[in-house]
Amino acid sequence: MRLAKTMSAVAAGAALTLALTACGGEGAGSGGESPAAGNGDEEIKVGVAMPTETSERWIADGDAVKSGLEEAGYEVDLQFAGDDIPTQTQQIDQMITQGADLLIIAAIDGTALTSQLEAAAAENIPVISYDRLIRDSENVDFYVSFDNEKVGVAQANALLFGLGLTDEAGEPTGEKGPFNIELFAGSLDDNNAHFFWSGAMKTLQPFLDDGSLVVPSNQTDIEQAATLRWSQEAAQARMENLLTSTYSGDTKLDGVLSPFDGISRGIITALQGEGMGPTMEEGLPVVTGQDAEIASVKLIQDGVQQSTIFKDTRLLADQAVVAAEAFLAGEEPEANDTETYDNGVKVVPSYLLDVVTVYADNIQSELVDSEYWTQDEIDAGQAS
Repeated sequence: MRLAKTMSAVAAGAALTLALTACGGEGAGSGGESPAAGNGDEEIKVGVAMPTETSERWIADGDAVKSGLEEAGYEVDLQFAGDDIPTQTQQIDQMITQGADLLIIAAIDGTALTSQLEAAAAENIPVISYDRLIRDSENVDFYVSFDNEKVGVAQANALLFGLGLTDEAGEPTGEKGPFNIELFAGSLDDNNAHFFWSGAMKTLQPFLDDGSLVVPSNQTDIEQAATLRWSQEAAQARMENLLTSTYSGDTKLDGVLSPFDGISRGIITALQGEGMGPTMEEGLPVVTGQDAEIASVKLIQDGVQQSTIFKDTRLLADQAVVAAEAFLAGEEPEANDTETYDNGVKVVPSYLLDVVTVYADNIQSELVDSEYWTQDEIDAGQAS
């Protein structure tokens, strides 16, 4: 069993340390290496499967997880799947056959990895589900993510604030509208998309019920609003279709709920293509977002996109490493949620991180001062 091999290696490292200490030496750990790196046995391997390199967010996640694991002394096999499910399943199969001791997986399709997880369980390989919950399998050992329902709530609150129905703290202003909005959701095969939608719709529903908000297209189900693979191009096409079908007359569009910055940029391109804007000050509807992607942060700074939800992926990567180290030491990682994330077979122990809403006026404090982006990168609209 892989974990048994891992524990044997860790034990061997500990025994070597004691032996050297007893002989008057400095000990095997005196150089600062972890037991995994300094045991003299087969190096402990961690497979890291990320969904795509088309989003700068996932590139940053992959690099951060790899760096943290390598600093802890592990060998890392990091793979990006290009948003292709067969590619990701093959990559994970290969990680298992090549001797991975632990897997960290950000799934493209949270329902497509059952056989891979069964193979991992047969080899006693712990599986950490990274940001996107893997569904329909008992062989998911831990989940690290952000509070995804809160992400949806934050996106809806940003939209309400941008329209003037609430203040920044979420308190009603007395404004009654009505305001016309359209709704976009993420990819239905990503479990997070459903949490984002749930949080957002619970927040918006009272305003829809009292008529302060109206969805002129009547597309208010997640299946109607979904964006396969979170595609910017698909979002642009849908927004263009909505503008043609619903807003060709005097009907005004005031805001768009968008769950991801790439989708937001597709929406904005469609809106500007119809002569709206180019900025909110000049008539562009309020558009939300998520992930603080550099191109969208630039748009927020320039008054084009209204907001984004900042999920500090450096902290998420750190938490994945902490969980990995616990498993590889034969321990259970610390969970701060053991009730919310039911994957259809089991409730997966989870560690959830908080999020921050970024507007133009707190880019400096939240993104620049924290060194997530530099001001030069934001001004250029691209990472250096």
